[in-house]
Amino acid sequence: MKRTVKYIALAIALLLGWMAFSVLYPNSYDVPQFKERKGTKYWNLSTGSRIGYTFMPAKGVRKSSPVLFLQGGPGGFITDKNIELLGQLSDDGYDVYLYDQIGSGHSARLNDITEYTADRHKKDLEAIVAEIKADKVILIGQSWGTILATLYVADNPSKVEKVVFTGPAPIAPFNNDALQQPAPDSLDLKEPVFNNRDANLKANNLRTRAASFMAAVNGKKLMTDKEADDFQTYLNSQLNKATVANPDNAVPAQAGGGYYAQIMTYNSLLLQTKDPRPRLKRLAIPTLVIRGQYDNQKWGAAKEYLDLFPNHKLVLVKNAGHSVATEHPEIYVNEIRSFLKG
Repeated sequence: MKRTVKYIALAIALLLGWMAFSVLYPNSYDVPQFKERKGTKYWNLSTGSRIGYTFMPAKGVRKSSPVLFLQGGPGGFITDKNIELLGQLSDDGYDVYLYDQIGSGHSARLNDITEYTADRHKKDLEAIVAEIKADKVILIGQSWGTILATLYVADNPSKVEKVVFTGPAPIAPFNNDALQQPAPDSLDLKEPVFNNRDANLKANNLRTRAASFMAAVNGKKLMTDKEADDFQTYLNSQLNKATVANPDNAVPAQAGGGYYAQIMTYNSLLLQTKDPRPRLKRLAIPTLVIRGQYDNQKWGAAKEYLDLFPNHKLVLVKNAGHSVATEHPEIYVNEIRSFLKG
């Protein structure tokens, strides 16, 4: 009997030791490393954020309102494909700005991760609009970028000429009743083959789960920014499969994602975000909503944008997922160009 108890105690000690080792010992990931893009410029904003961005000046007759692209995530980053596609808007006379939000890509990482909030991102955007001295801007938001756009529009409606929501994510704070609205049968919406839950189950480990918990609860870093962002690159290689109708079309892993920016900004959406809906109702801002047939977000998310922005056009793209630009780049950019031309 004593021997059995001794073996059980030894097994428990070994298990606890293994778990402690798994949580505390840094991991490495065989992923691409981040490299600075040639031609990147930087803003040192009044908010304290150092932001890396790409600027493509207008060609021909310059339009009065520049285009600002708000990438998904949170913790997403500007890709060469974003620049290639949206750079075409400069051919139509628009100054085009694509920037890495604080904590991702070329932009600085914050020592205090509790400063990664939706409100901080909104204030950065306000500072950017002031920096480029624009009377009005055109916002193009993807996924989380659509949430950020609503927060900006709610506080600065007179500064927005037009807005484009692609792959619209649920407006924060989340309205579960609105999200559960069924889609009309005529839209023929489909469930994606691969979803975000599948991606997180496959990619996460004990250390990353502990890091996420420690960040959200205590506002502290268990992993260095380097280790955390390398994990984000690995995680994105899985999450990208959930953004397309056909997982075979998923974008390969690319470096630049900001892990702590993602964890903490999302946490702020749940706990801190002031509801923008009362200030969005009945705004006459011309609005384009682009959604894929296989989008991994509920139809109710897109429906809220249509309800709040009555001066809208909806484009549903067949055989496309959450990131329409990945599988149907021509449709994506042509719809935006057509909308901006009015």
